[in-house]
Amino acid sequence: MLAAMSPEQKKLLPFVPPPAGTTIVNDRVLFRTEGTRRVISVHGIVFAHYDVTDHAAEAYAMISLFESGYADQNDIARCFGYSTRTLRRYQQRVEDDGLAGLANPRGRPPIKPSDQNEPRQLDRTILHLKAQGFSNRVVAGRVGVDERTIRRHLRRLAWVDPSSESVLFGPEISEETEVATAVPTPAPVLSDAHSEPEEAESSIEPAQNSFDVDPLHRSMDRLLASMGVLEDAAPLFASAANVPRAGALLAIPALVSSGLLTIARKIYGSLGPAFYGLRTTIVAYVLLALLRIPRPETLKEYAPDDLGHILGLDRVPEVKTLRRKLARLAQVKKSRELGRELAQRRVKERGRLFGFLYVDGHVRTYHGKHSIAKAFDTRKRLAVPATTDYWVNDKKGDPLFVVTAEANASMTRMLEPILEEARKVVGSERRITVVFDRGGWKPRLFQNLIEMNFDILTYRKGRVRHISEKRFVLRKARLDGRPVRYLLHDQPVRFLHGKLRLRQVTRLTDSGYQTPVLTSRWDLRDIVVAYRMFERWRQENFFKYLRQEFLIDALVDYEVEPDDPARLIPNPARKEIDKQLRAARTAFAKLREAYGSSALDYLEGRTATMRQFTSEEKRIHQEIKDAANRIAALAARRKSLPKHIPLAEFKRDQEFFKLSTERKQLTNVLKMVAYQIESDLVERLHPYYARVNDEGRTLIQTALQGAASIQPGKDELRVTLAPLSSEHRSKAIAALCRDLNQSDTVFPGTNLRMFFDVTQDSK
Repeated sequence: MLAAMSPEQKKLLPFVPPPAGTTIVNDRVLFRTEGTRRVISVHGIVFAHYDVTDHAAEAYAMISLFESGYADQNDIARCFGYSTRTLRRYQQRVEDDGLAGLANPRGRPPIKPSDQNEPRQLDRTILHLKAQGFSNRVVAGRVGVDERTIRRHLRRLAWVDPSSESVLFGPEISEETEVATAVPTPAPVLSDAHSEPEEAESSIEPAQNSFDVDPLHRSMDRLLASMGVLEDAAPLFASAANVPRAGALLAIPALVSSGLLTIARKIYGSLGPAFYGLRTTIVAYVLLALLRIPRPETLKEYAPDDLGHILGLDRVPEVKTLRRKLARLAQVKKSRELGRELAQRRVKERGRLFGFLYVDGHVRTYHGKHSIAKAFDTRKRLAVPATTDYWVNDKKGDPLFVVTAEANASMTRMLEPILEEARKVVGSERRITVVFDRGGWKPRLFQNLIEMNFDILTYRKGRVRHISEKRFVLRKARLDGRPVRYLLHDQPVRFLHGKLRLRQVTRLTDSGYQTPVLTSRWDLRDIVVAYRMFERWRQENFFKYLRQEFLIDALVDYEVEPDDPARLIPNPARKEIDKQLRAARTAFAKLREAYGSSALDYLEGRTATMRQFTSEEKRIHQEIKDAANRIAALAARRKSLPKHIPLAEFKRDQEFFKLSTERKQLTNVLKMVAYQIESDLVERLHPYYARVNDEGRTLIQTALQGAASIQPGKDELRVTLAPLSSEHRSKAIAALCRDLNQSDTVFPGTNLRMFFDVTQDSK
């Protein structure tokens, strides 16, 4: 480069060689050694300094350079005089033991003569996994070594038959301690790959065991999890009276029957070695949602020990732990599959509710610093940065599944893919009527949906011819147990130049307002058509309830992901032309109005002379002509512009971001299950509480939030709820408890059958 420089440039930019003892790692990093002292600089700023005899400090400096992204492993190892394998070994030591791991001597630690006859921790782990029946390949993956290493260890340990091996972790514990002597059977590691044959799933949650004797001190299970041989802590319940919020255990029968745990184990397998595994994470999140603790950050406000009693643990997961578990599940990107299988299971159980599907979008406003796509928020009546979720609900208003729209796509664009997903969930044979609002108005779309074997039910959009009130007929019926009466008018209508024939049912309100409803269902009575359309309030109430009670609008994380630069967006230049065109047409209309007024003034004698009228007429006529030419020019320019352009063309030399959706989709599915559990409990409460339609959810929420006593037995778990504020409410919950006892529910991860009751009020 210096050779290509001119003499003048060489004078202005002389090359100054680095001082003696300086080593250049790359264009950002260099270090200088003087005597036994060494200083590392990054971009000319001191990054680290240490004594070269301090090998631990040097190892930590090298690791920091690599993890900060200032240099790669090859450059660091070459310049500092190490091999890349040594650098990776240092990184592993820091991950395993922290900074203390760097103080270990180099190489493999020697085996002391007194320890040669005792198996080390790795050997004990290998023997234990082999005793469980795992293959060498699976064991190698669990302990993080090569399969050949496992075979070498087994030959050295003279391993023959797993059935002849005794438990190596300690002496057997007698049955009187009520603690099992086997470590919980490991579950498959979280992965996209198919699980091993040895790890076939079971439709029933297996009972797990624990080495801990005291349910309030789970030190042994935490140790096993840190060793990598425990993938979920077994629930151990301690006898306790008046445990706060233990009423949430009422939700366990509905949680088990929902199939969430079985489907999650099938899809995700496991979270890997952990004290809080997959089952514990899911059970905890759903119960926390039912307790109105809708996101991990809110856990700071509650006692972890009290919440741990409900889960059969010594404490509930901390905020960072629960967030990390959700992030780990989100990495697999299978929340859509989880939601689909849950929906399919619910359709099989409640198929009669899915003849009508209600589809509507919910806008979640974003208040962060990133620039993302905007959506129209009806509550604020503004276009704001937001994300749009489209929910599909049954005719009772309960959610079936949820889809997040890409870049806030409108309902007219989302209805077809949503209904394709609904067809997979509901099945190809069932007749489905999809109900939506005016946001999905598009006759061409209606024709496509009918060809896809769907029926439609929606409001008519735009101007509609007024119908004489004499033509309306009073209709009465009892639908869903409620009396219904409407003034209705029924007529056929055509769209798309007569190609699309639909049915219009118009309702006349007491105030004289007419609401036209369109449908392709000719077989239903007009009052049923109107009733199903106006039942959309159930879905609106569902959004309001989830927004207030389950906080579905809250951000789960602050992560963003790259947006597609080729994604088409409305052309901003065309939008500006539209604005100018509207202003020009408004001015043109005013000029024509002024021209007519001047002519009228002349005819009625308000203009003094003919010359004055002619002058005024010529001026306004010229302005009208100029305005018309401007409108024509703007219209031609607008026509020449494309309606949509790629995002990269709009934001040149900028990064494109969108909010990450996977973790939000996962939490939406879990909160949807929590809402369904609450709905199931309300439905069970119907025979025992007269005001269930008005106060059912409030009563269930009060019972879940209430205190309860927990009494574990040999094969049962008794939960006795505290009495409620009034006797008739306590009797209703007691009847619900007797109903739940008939389900023979076993607490997930145990063999304890659950029994519920309410403490008799002594008053």
